[in-house]
Amino acid sequence: MVTINDEIVGLVYDDQGLIELLRRAGVYDAEQCLDDPQWIEWRGGRAHQYEPA
Repeated sequence: MVTINDEIVGLVYDDQGLIELLRRAGVYDAEQCLDDPQWIEWRGGRAHQYEPA
């Protein structure tokens, strides 16, 4: 589940899905944000892993 400013905006299953969701939200350099903790907080597992909780 992806939240932006505490609002649920979607569900993604891989990095490409996350990048696309961020681009739709107006983050045009989304690929560069994936490993930046100021932009992305990975919860419930390691970064870039999309396994069911």
